[in-house]
Amino acid sequence: MPEAVQFNPGNHKPFVIPGKPFAPEDEAALREALKRCSPSTFEAAVQFSKTGNPEHLPAVIIGVIERFVEPDLRMKLKDADDDLRLIVDLGIDSLTMMEIVILVEDVLQMSINNDELRNLRTVGDVKTFVDCKVRGLSLPKPTKFLPIEQIAAIMPIQPPFLFLNEASVSSNGANG
Repeated sequence: MPEAVQFNPGNHKPFVIPGKPFAPEDEAALREALKRCSPSTFEAAVQFSKTGNPEHLPAVIIGVIERFVEPDLRMKLKDADDDLRLIVDLGIDSLTMMEIVILVEDVLQMSINNDELRNLRTVGDVKTFVDCKVRGLSLPKPTKFLPIEQIAAIMPIQPPFLFLNEASVSSNGANG
């Protein structure tokens, strides 16, 4: 288990809570688990395991997702922002998502409840979720997704002039 990084409530600076020391057999287990991932993913996972520093998490998460994405879509993931959608943009189905979750649980030594995954739609959602889990923070309020039927019911503009198929509403704003 990596050391846990907590934040000092007074100045919000990180501090590390010591965990189990990182042994050579831990590195071998990580290497085996991440054998189909990029070397940078493995290095980030090793650094996270040694230090507990959550700054290494995005590289681990992107690397694990990249391992399961079709080769022709990997460039999208490398160049993407946090709004890249897992299902629509990367073609990740529920079975692939379970494989990603199992690998993340194994690599980061954490447990993820299936109910917690229901609202993860974007790469940013996954990064935020894992970061909150590792830090022991409460999860942010999930983004609410509205299908076209609900949008049409509340919008003054109606088809064929309604050019939205789906909308999302979160604490940061609305997207369609």
